[in-house]
Amino acid sequence: MNIKSFCWLIGASFSLMGCVQTPSDSSDETTMRDAYQGKLLIGNALSEQQILGVDKQGQLLSNKHFSAITAENSMKWEEIHPKPGKYDFSVSDKLVKLAEDNNQFVIGHTLLWHQQTPNWVFEGENGQPASRQVLLKRLKNHIDTIVGRYKGRIQGWDVVNEALNEDGSMRNSKWYQILGEDYIAKAFEFAHAADPGAELYYNDYNLWMPKKRQGAIRIVKSLLDRNIPITAIGMQAHYSIPSLVKNPDMTEFEASIVAYKNLGIKVMLTELDITTLRFPGSENQGADISISYELQEKYNPYPNGLPQNVSDELNQMYVDIFKIVAKHKESFTRISFWGVNDAQSWRNYWPIKGRSDYPLPFNRDYSPKPFVKKLIQLSETHF
Repeated sequence: MNIKSFCWLIGASFSLMGCVQTPSDSSDETTMRDAYQGKLLIGNALSEQQILGVDKQGQLLSNKHFSAITAENSMKWEEIHPKPGKYDFSVSDKLVKLAEDNNQFVIGHTLLWHQQTPNWVFEGENGQPASRQVLLKRLKNHIDTIVGRYKGRIQGWDVVNEALNEDGSMRNSKWYQILGEDYIAKAFEFAHAADPGAELYYNDYNLWMPKKRQGAIRIVKSLLDRNIPITAIGMQAHYSIPSLVKNPDMTEFEASIVAYKNLGIKVMLTELDITTLRFPGSENQGADISISYELQEKYNPYPNGLPQNVSDELNQMYVDIFKIVAKHKESFTRISFWGVNDAQSWRNYWPIKGRSDYPLPFNRDYSPKPFVKKLIQLSETHF
């Protein structure tokens, strides 16, 4: 990174003598965080390198431009609770301290998921599946320990992640096999008991699809009918530029927002990124990390940067999404991008490892994409 880029990163102007701090009210200083202050939390996901300051430039960029942060991987079960009775809070503690130092809202991601959970969680004696009683005890201990540690410091939790199939039925995960559909209610009960002041979310991908929407509505209604607190639906928003595939169908995307807000809860875009790359086959949708394909040159068409027409399409799609959100702004509390800049994005290695994708607001050199300025302008005209 050259000196001029670094000056921009830390919020200073450039002169031949180096960085010169610019006035805080300068129009050049306006960030998404500034623009949406009091209107909408603008968040991102931080990698472990960014949390620890190894990627210091990425950390500084997050501090400056985002009002909410999530650990990309460091609070998932296999990372924070790898063995029975053994917890590793070294990274999560630093995440929370970083957020407190920068007055940022913290989201804990995630308390219960079928992926990135160690096998021992589901195992009983002699390699047999754990009993319902044993698994519930482990889940409660996990939630009590983690949520309890950060009570009053982590403000929101992705309690249950990706419990649904694409047709809206329950995913046949080990959680479901052992506990039945009741596991969702239990997880929310445990989380609320551990920190009654925390916001609690159900988080999933492809929630714009009509069948999956109905499954999410069923989950929320079942919790509300039992007086179990749920604050919001988190629409993960791992999307694609329209020339690849209609993901999402914008009409259905808005219909889902309306359906969720009509339940009386809030709506969030929790893991927003937009891929510019095609998948093998025609699916190119979702976020199932178990999918994997071999690298082929034809599926990595932009190793050195996007052509202008694709860049324009990406920028316009972000604007279109924010315009739809603006129509329902009273029900939205947060939009979080799933990463800081393109170099960090999981899209570079899923579902094909070794590709160059461009899904996030900031380029690999930490400079902002054109849509960032447009989103700042939308904050004034639409929010």
